[in-house]
Amino acid sequence: MKHTCLFSVIVWVILCLSSCKTNYIVQPLPVEQRVDPTIVRGEEKKMVTRDNPGSTALERTIIRWNFDSSPQGARVYWRVVSSIPDIVKNTNELYLAPTPYEETRSFNILGLTYENSRDVIIEVKVKKAGYMDQVKRFNVRQAIDQQEISSFFELVKNDVFE
Repeated sequence: MKHTCLFSVIVWVILCLSSCKTNYIVQPLPVEQRVDPTIVRGEEKKMVTRDNPGSTALERTIIRWNFDSSPQGARVYWRVVSSIPDIVKNTNELYLAPTPYEETRSFNILGLTYENSRDVIIEVKVKKAGYMDQVKRFNVRQAIDQQEISSFFELVKNDVFE
């Protein structure tokens, strides 16, 4: 008896709710009012260019870098690849250290903001004599969110020179 009464109450509530007529019209916001919810307030107004670097906190973001390889002793290089070179500069390869490599260091990427970090990639290359070079790419937005860039490189022998 209780189950039948409860069931009829639930059906009655559903029918009442479904009979209510509400018309929701979704209007998109104008472009100037659209804001990325992941951006810290005030940060979106700071426009950084090659000529005025150093005005955002993310340019010097500190994260954990961790790279290893098999066999160890491979040289680790990194560079910035940007799809917006007018704002965030591309860089040449910079040598870090041999594997295993672990350090807490800053990006030091001039012009980087949280908003444009989606358009910037960190490219890590590992080289060792007698082995093929390997390259891995890391999205800067993801690295900022995870506060880490790490990877393991399984080096493949280069039989061309043997």
